[in-house]
Amino acid sequence: MITFFVWSGVALLIMMIPVFYRLNVGPTAIDRIVAVNVIGTKTAILLVFIGTVFPGGRIEMFVDFALAYGLLNFIGSLAAARFFHRSKAAGREIDVVGEAKES
Repeated sequence: MITFFVWSGVALLIMMIPVFYRLNVGPTAIDRIVAVNVIGTKTAILLVFIGTVFPGGRIEMFVDFALAYGLLNFIGSLAAARFFHRSKAAGREIDVVGEAKES
């Protein structure tokens, strides 16, 4: 059973490679926010997998960490979405490096 979780974790890490590409290249800031959100979700899953493999049966601790990390990831996505919504409503457009452009 431990081998299954180890290989599943390795598969998740391999599936993060295209997401890192989108994070670096993403044409818009929203693409990058979604990429960070996907990485955060997969990291929370990896924390649960690490908890199942960790000796001593401390899976509860890792599940708590994964839940806290997932909540912080969600709150960060909401904050970024609200920031971009307010900047668009104010007539400013944020480019990919975070500088405001008047439209």
